Amino acid sequence: MITLSISGMTCASCTHHVQEALLAVAGVSSAMVSYDEANAVIETDTDIHEKTLLDAVATLGYKAKVVALGNNSRLTKDEDTEELHVAIIGSGSAAFACAIKAAEGGAKVTLIEGADVIGGCCVNVGCVPSKILIRVAQLAEQQRHNPFAGLENHSPQLSRSLLLAQQTARVEELRAAKYQKILDANPALSLIKGWARFKDANTLIVSQNDGTQQQVHADKVLIATGSTPTIPPIEGLSGTPYWTSNEALFAEEMPQHLVVIGSSVVALEIAQAYRRLGSEVTVLARHTLLYREEPLLGEQLSGCFEKEGIRVLNHTQASSVSYDGQQFTLEILSSEAGAGTLHCDKLLISTGRHANTGKLNLDAVGVKTEQNGVIIVNERMETSVPGVYAAGDCANMPQFVYVAAAAGSRAAINMTGGETKLDLSAMPAVIFTDPQVATVGLTEDQAKAQYIETDSRVLSMENVPRALANFDTDGFIKLVVEKVSGRLIGAQILAHEGGELIQSAALAIRNRMTVTELSEQLFPYLTMVEGLKLCAQTFNKDVKELSCCAG
Repeated sequence: MITLSISGMTCASCTHHVQEALLAVAGVSSAMVSYDEANAVIETDTDIHEKTLLDAVATLGYKAKVVALGNNSRLTKDEDTEELHVAIIGSGSAAFACAIKAAEGGAKVTLIEGADVIGGCCVNVGCVPSKILIRVAQLAEQQRHNPFAGLENHSPQLSRSLLLAQQTARVEELRAAKYQKILDANPALSLIKGWARFKDANTLIVSQNDGTQQQVHADKVLIATGSTPTIPPIEGLSGTPYWTSNEALFAEEMPQHLVVIGSSVVALEIAQAYRRLGSEVTVLARHTLLYREEPLLGEQLSGCFEKEGIRVLNHTQASSVSYDGQQFTLEILSSEAGAGTLHCDKLLISTGRHANTGKLNLDAVGVKTEQNGVIIVNERMETSVPGVYAAGDCANMPQFVYVAAAAGSRAAINMTGGETKLDLSAMPAVIFTDPQVATVGLTEDQAKAQYIETDSRVLSMENVPRALANFDTDGFIKLVVEKVSGRLIGAQILAHEGGELIQSAALAIRNRMTVTELSEQLFPYLTMVEGLKLCAQTFNKDVKELSCCAG
């Protein structure tokens, strides 16, 4: 009899998958798997190698360890087997997800980080501080403007220094809890401070701040170096004190007039936040807002921005920038309005990000990249070089922290003997403007490009009872279905708390639900997510003719 401890099972149904995998191993005569005990008790009728059993479990994404052997156990193992060594370049979300999972798989892990602090972009200069800023701005706007008669509006009393101190403290708290404490508590994880480059596929040269170098040898390597804001080649820009998102999120003073060059996720989130905190804001969009998305999203979000006093200049670019010590002067060109001049006291450049791969010496080992330096990986997070993996913003995948973490953990499973892939077919995405932009699956244009015949419906938020009760009816819900089957294949949402709605649509797509099946689900009344059911119902009926909570 052999007893394995098994970690990673999340529900009772996981036991069936583990049991099936163990019974499929040649020589296993019986396998009893317990979710409550987190173990498996195995009987064998022939000699079985330990690694064979552990690999059978690891393939499913769980970690197994032999904890007990019966007197007549027929388990064999290599006495001199060396511990797998995984080196990870970077210390952000992808890096730590990989490190934790690889350690669970029995590997020794070395993380290499050149920056002053660990944690990467999200916790330090990305998701966490930006969402704090956005929430502060939302509350300020609610104080200044609310839709309810009898609730007095008033100008918010802002202390940027106090808000910044609170924001910084929370960033430091989360970095300590989610990164440093994990590193300190796990003996399988170690950290080297310095900048890494490849010598060969299994050897990294790490240059440290004191000028010394050391070599790190590893069986497997993960590249998780993230990305950096891209600065466009605008005449005169490089000699000015422009902001990237890093400076905008931690600015100590509010600008009188902020000009934002860029029209996608980060640009729009920060633009609206600063407007709500009291700054005049102008957005220069090379095309239109969110031009790569469903056209209705950018069109209606532009209308919402303009209602708040944000000036949006579509099809407009800056041809040159200068700074006189107090003000920026931008010469702009518009395909609609021609040439002009803008003045502002702060300038935010938010035109995308590029992979931090230029100093890794990737060419020397043959790691293939796209023209912009992004590392090409397959569904297993493998690069073109065996044993070298990549995950997160430096790889050819969507730049979202949860995608990075999922990719990192899957890379670790594959590194340590398992077999798993990253499926992005039902990946939800959210832009934290107000109303929020939330998407999943295919747009009509994307479906058409794949030769899928579609049907779709758009439900304005004025048809959603909770939006009416909130006196906030900006936005819409759009559902896209495969016409032949009626199966839901895409959703695009512009709505207050749209990010909370989109996961239900993602689950419906993941489970291949038809729009009829979605319309028949029970949704709690007076919730925003009920809008999904109502939009689904519009494929077969006029929701205006239904009672307020029609089933």
